Amino acid sequence: MTRVVITGMGAVTPLGNDTQTYLDGIFDEKLGIKPITKFDASETGITVAGQVDGFDSAKRVGKRESRKLDLFSQYAIDAADQAMEQAGLKSETDNPQETKVEDPTRFGVILGNGIGGLTTIQEQVIKMHDKGPQRVSPLFVPESIPNMVSGNVSLRFGAKGVNFTVVTACASATNAVGEAFWRIQSGKADVMLTGGSEATVNEIGIAGFAALTALSKETDPKQASKPFDKNRHGFVLGEGSGILVLESLEHAQARGANILGEVVGYGVSSDAYHMTSPAPDGEGAARAMKDALADANLKPEDISYINAHGTATGANDSGEAEAIASVFGPNSVLVSSTKGMTGHLLGAAGAVEAVASVGAIDRGELPVNVGFDEPDEHTKLVNLVNEDNKHTAPEYVLSANYGFGGHNAAVIFKKW
Repeated sequence: MTRVVITGMGAVTPLGNDTQTYLDGIFDEKLGIKPITKFDASETGITVAGQVDGFDSAKRVGKRESRKLDLFSQYAIDAADQAMEQAGLKSETDNPQETKVEDPTRFGVILGNGIGGLTTIQEQVIKMHDKGPQRVSPLFVPESIPNMVSGNVSLRFGAKGVNFTVVTACASATNAVGEAFWRIQSGKADVMLTGGSEATVNEIGIAGFAALTALSKETDPKQASKPFDKNRHGFVLGEGSGILVLESLEHAQARGANILGEVVGYGVSSDAYHMTSPAPDGEGAARAMKDALADANLKPEDISYINAHGTATGANDSGEAEAIASVFGPNSVLVSSTKGMTGHLLGAAGAVEAVASVGAIDRGELPVNVGFDEPDEHTKLVNLVNEDNKHTAPEYVLSANYGFGGHNAAVIFKKW
């Protein structure tokens, strides 16, 4: 089968709006969680979020084009442009569709998204209520439907191969990366843009998850997201985008590309247990990780580090700890969640965490599990990354995410 490598990455995140700044923030243990300033959140009972600040859509998306796109599409195009630039696949002309990919029909896009254009939906429903249905924007549907995250990226770069969006809640981006990996591995594509994007830090996004009692009500950003901690109390909503350029090894080497890492395994499963709660014993999550290992022809002891889902909710972290212990053994492989720094990016979580995973391989260092103070009876089963063991150079990294509806997904990256 065809080997699949990573040649470019892009990121728009609560820690910064380019890959370098984001990774510097991750490995310097900075907080992207901050007081909400995008709107007045006082009535929601929630005060902090993983909010993207300083995003300039004119820089890479274009001022005129941005007016026709919801923020989730803008984030994706910006991150994809970064990734294409790093991969050396951007054209030197002013037309972004004229890329250096020789066969655009073998150039595809598979991205993940959880909710779609929530800002547009919120704005247009309010407009309809206040001014009547005739005042709804003619762009309401194409701006808000979730598939436009891949549609707009495909349109932007003239990618004429496979083009679809995975919507599996918080597993979306990891599913997208895995499906893109399999597409190249099977010989059906040469180049894929993959990852995910989400823009839900707005009134209805915060209010909706607050009503579900899923969000942390903590006002101190340092204490808001506490993955795997005994006193965890809910997740912090985040937003942004992460995009990877995947290529067949042959295609990348033929053009002399700089290779950042390799994708070697993908596993997927369903809990079939509950709408919002994961299986308490983590059985479905464990199967996804086992399937990823089998797909990569690896043993559990081959994995150096797991970038966990680690949402800082009671049910997720307990079940995930049980799952990791059942597959890898208690207190064995090093584990951390980066959500203590970024918050939970929903459908884009697996995308920015994939970038962090490849960054860990490249830098020979692991992200610390920020926000952790004390384990409970479940989370004591995992060996969390801290100041003492973070200088571990990983060869194989597993990144896993899980979503409402029982979705489980895991991908494995390898040092090049």
